Amino acid sequence: MKILRSLAHLIGIYKIYEKLLTNEVKSSQIPAHVAFILDGNRRWARSKGLPPWLGHEYGAQKVDEILTWCYDLGIKVITLYVLSTENIFRRSEEELERLFSIIEKYLDKALESDKLYRYHVRFKAIGDLSLLPQNIVSKIRELEKNTKRYSERFLNIAIGYGGRKEIIDAVRKITKDVLKGKIDTDSINESLFERYLYTSDLPHPSPDLVIRTSGEIRLSNFLLWQVAYSELVFMDVFWPEFRKIDLLRAVRTYQKRKRRFGA
Repeated sequence: MKILRSLAHLIGIYKIYEKLLTNEVKSSQIPAHVAFILDGNRRWARSKGLPPWLGHEYGAQKVDEILTWCYDLGIKVITLYVLSTENIFRRSEEELERLFSIIEKYLDKALESDKLYRYHVRFKAIGDLSLLPQNIVSKIRELEKNTKRYSERFLNIAIGYGGRKEIIDAVRKITKDVLKGKIDTDSINESLFERYLYTSDLPHPSPDLVIRTSGEIRLSNFLLWQVAYSELVFMDVFWPEFRKIDLLRAVRTYQKRKRRFGA
């Protein structure tokens, strides 16, 4: 009974803090685009004495909660760094098989759930899908097709993604269009270049806020062009343990900063 009373007390304190944070966050200054680097799944699992792949499972479960919190806050565009090109080339075959199995499982859940449709969310995958198993690509394409009519909210998963590769791909596309006479080299500027990036069709292609979990302080090849003037928040919490108060704290931090965009 004493343990239960202590637990109830802690939950009560958490709820009070969450309410205080909610009141501090200004609804008029909600970031339009928030990008997440989902880091710390394996370290969280190891800290619990669990196999590393189970950390990815718990991390995938956390995504559903995060999306609800973001939608309810009024965030319009969410980008999740799910799987990098480095992950694909450097992780063991066994871990990749586990990862792909988890990704497929949650794509199936998304296809069966009404959540994306209820919130009017357009789903899109950004990255080199040729690096993924065909069954996963097929489910991604199905989700994209099912939600393409929506323009209220946007969910992007960066999968098989590398920021440098995205820039190189954009350069290749521009080069082809120059050779075809579609564009002139004198017309190449930042605005034109952005139209060749994976995020070109988004209403807010550049994240206002980037949140990275696990305490690591780096971008790890994520949206290198787009984050030039993003606000960066690094949090000392593993992704599976990310809470609503962590999201609120990050948004509050964003709102307290003065964005100068290089001025």
